[in-house]
Amino acid sequence: MPHSYGLKARTRHRFAKGFRQHGAPNVSTYLTTYKIGDLVDIKVDSSMPKGQPYRLYHGRTGKIWNVTPRAVGVELLKRTGPKYIRKRIHVRIEHIVRSRSRDDLFNRIKKNAELVAQAKKDGKPKPVTKRQPAQPRAAHLVKVAKTSIETIVPLKYEFLV
Repeated sequence: MPHSYGLKARTRHRFAKGFRQHGAPNVSTYLTTYKIGDLVDIKVDSSMPKGQPYRLYHGRTGKIWNVTPRAVGVELLKRTGPKYIRKRIHVRIEHIVRSRSRDDLFNRIKKNAELVAQAKKDGKPKPVTKRQPAQPRAAHLVKVAKTSIETIVPLKYEFLV
């Protein structure tokens, strides 16, 4: 059997949909509003052959630079050798999802603003909102039930005949 070099060659698992996820996309896919500057993840929907990006871009995150009625322009970085080249591609909206990579950052900013406002209200100094790495556990004494030391020695080897 000859080897295949087509555009969708070697995408059997990459473009496969999950269990009970087959079929046309949901209506919410088409009702999502995208604006210039939004971060999106490219996730190819194999049930929609139109406007599919090349398989290399599947799973990449980019920034929207252009919005058209049925598609968006996504700007992302493509690694070629030691360098990264800025690529601009147009992808239909069925093949993109809003990126959640910065959700943790925004939640942390909101929480820190609330902590600072609460401290200002209470007249306390501004709290440290910087993230700290996991610290070593605090020192403590281990209580031992036995007070005598028991020495364990191996048994003498006996040859069995």
